[in-house]
Amino acid sequence: MLPDAMVSSKRILRIRSGLARFHVDAILFWDMKNIRYLTGFTGSDGALLIGRKEQILMVDGRYTNQAKREVEDAEVFEYREKVDGIETILTGSGLKSIGFEPAAMNVQTYLKLKEKMKGLALVPLSSEISAIRTVKDEMEIAHMKKSSDISFQAMTAVQELIKPGMMEKDIALELEFRMGRFGAEQIAFPTIVASGANSSLPHAKPGSRRIEKGDVVMIDCGAVFQGYHSDETWTFVIGNGQDRQKEVYAVVKEAHDRALEAVKPGVLCREVDRAARSFIENKTLGKYFSHATGHGVGLDVHEAPRIASTSEHVLETGMVVTIEPGVYIPNLWGIRIEDMVLVKEEGCEVLTRMPKDFKVLN
Repeated sequence: MLPDAMVSSKRILRIRSGLARFHVDAILFWDMKNIRYLTGFTGSDGALLIGRKEQILMVDGRYTNQAKREVEDAEVFEYREKVDGIETILTGSGLKSIGFEPAAMNVQTYLKLKEKMKGLALVPLSSEISAIRTVKDEMEIAHMKKSSDISFQAMTAVQELIKPGMMEKDIALELEFRMGRFGAEQIAFPTIVASGANSSLPHAKPGSRRIEKGDVVMIDCGAVFQGYHSDETWTFVIGNGQDRQKEVYAVVKEAHDRALEAVKPGVLCREVDRAARSFIENKTLGKYFSHATGHGVGLDVHEAPRIASTSEHVLETGMVVTIEPGVYIPNLWGIRIEDMVLVKEEGCEVLTRMPKDFKVLN
């Protein structure tokens, strides 16, 4: 389900109300996820101009009919060449300064726009734009709950198949197949299945290594439903669990739980990171926790806010973030526990569903 005209209109109005604060006459959106969020257009190329009066979606001929079907709250303009089409729209518009998303536009395109539109100021907007999708509405939350349910069903089904001798890449393929069968549009990101020493690599690629008894196995996967992503990591042991594996798992689980308890509206994201990181550091494992504690999730699997030690973001009701502390001991094994949570007025709701207690698969 795409956002209806009323939802799109409210989102566009929020952008329009910020133009004066950003000191621009209009904003040229290039990021297709932002364009989808603001208009409902699901094509893979285009540009969107929002000004005090303008709201124009620019697409090439491949998407004209699609845009007219999906978009109710913006004029659809067809171009042959993207930069030329933007020039046509802006020429004579009276606009003097245009904000843009620097992360979404390459240098070559930026230089072309500067060359064609001399006298028009192009103003990079980074944090101002990255924040527009951080707070989710009821429809977005429903889609993310569904994407979480899909990945849960897939992992539940696949865990019955995991045995010693099975290759990592075969487990990944089984997961991705089942996510599709359970309703995913696509996978949220390349599925991670890492066993034994491979699990000490936070973003290991599933390969031909065969699982052995005593292995730690780390699975990180997610589904996409109606454009919205899920993200969850489940770590377990095959055959039997060593005392050291249980000890480290308990540390990561406690760090995970402490971070969950810290998630509340008004809390600095770096304080949530600190809740997890300080506990791991106090257990002399800090040097093995090599990444941030979490990140926002939505139309992208990684988006604002960032749950990190340097983050300036503040949690708000309606944000969806991951909590994912990990300990990775080189050439031995790694343990990560990740849930996706919704920030609520009194704390948070865990959206992902795999149990996170220490588990041994026989």
